[in-house]
Amino acid sequence: METLESILADFKARKITEKAAAKKIAELGTIDLGHTKIDASRRARTGAGEVIYGAGKTAAQVLEIAKAIASRGGAVFATRLKKDALALLEKNFEGGRANEIARTFALGGEKKRGCKKFVAIVSAGTSDMPVCEEARETLEFFGERAECFYDCGVAGLHRLLEKIGRISEASVVIAVAGMEGALASVVAGLVKAPVIAVPTSVGYGASFGGIAALLAMMNSCANGVSVVNIDNGFGAAYCAHAICRAK
Repeated sequence: METLESILADFKARKITEKAAAKKIAELGTIDLGHTKIDASRRARTGAGEVIYGAGKTAAQVLEIAKAIASRGGAVFATRLKKDALALLEKNFEGGRANEIARTFALGGEKKRGCKKFVAIVSAGTSDMPVCEEARETLEFFGERAECFYDCGVAGLHRLLEKIGRISEASVVIAVAGMEGALASVVAGLVKAPVIAVPTSVGYGASFGGIAALLAMMNSCANGVSVVNIDNGFGAAYCAHAICRAK
């Protein structure tokens, strides 16, 4: 197995070129499991380690990836887990945090930093909770403080107005809604903070699995609204974390 020392020795002895040495050193950051190549140097490059996307992976594959990350001292975070994968991670990692609603598992995480205030997660309805919980777990894993405001949809505007004072104190707001997706525009018209809109697949037939909400949010007339993909609570939370980290 090649090491940094052996690569540098080969370069010093002119057995390999500078370009070849650089390539070999870069590859040292990869853990090759056969079915998966883990980007072990991602945290050093970007400030955040690789996250396990559980959908489409077997429980055994998820566990093997998690063990490989943990063996190098890395924190483990997995999303979109099936019940068998979630149970297997709980069994093998004492002290981990499983969230069945969010379908996530966390072991360790970043120290609290980032936003001086907090990230507000505002949902239109209870049916949007899985996406909200995914966002909350992601934020907490990356060291951000999150506060959730559930069931504040515009169909009962008074519910949002009852909470808007506290929501306005947030550094970033994540607005999660299905149906017609109007929540993001309403919230953005009431707060100073940037609003990250998350369309969800919640809704009847004409919502087209979240496409109606997605298009509505992308066509928002309110300032400061950015939009992530349908049901992408993780993506919204990571964007919020990046905003907080940049401040």
